[in-house]
Amino acid sequence: MAEKSIEFDEALATAALSWIASDGEQISRFMALTGIEPEQMRIAASQPGFLGGVLEFLLGHEPTLMRFCEDNDLSPTLVQKAYKRLAGAPVPGPGDFVYSRTGHIFVM
Repeated sequence: MAEKSIEFDEALATAALSWIASDGEQISRFMALTGIEPEQMRIAASQPGFLGGVLEFLLGHEPTLMRFCEDNDLSPTLVQKAYKRLAGAPVPGPGDFVYSRTGHIFVM
């Protein structure tokens, strides 16, 4: 499969933010963890690193990540790779093992 672009990663993170915002419990948790107030959301969303933070929020809570992925027919590894690219971290390649907090192992 061809490598995804940064534009894809940004679109994925934007979709994730919309998904989070559509769920009262998730958006409340997101704002509590980030300290962002509702009226600050637009300004925060335009800041560098914000979209990576949205994906980090998903990756930080596996049940939320899995629900987002199921609702959008996505692989958790796709979200992880997009986060790593947006955050500027190394992206695991084919054959690399990635461990989740609940002990699941994903092979890239």
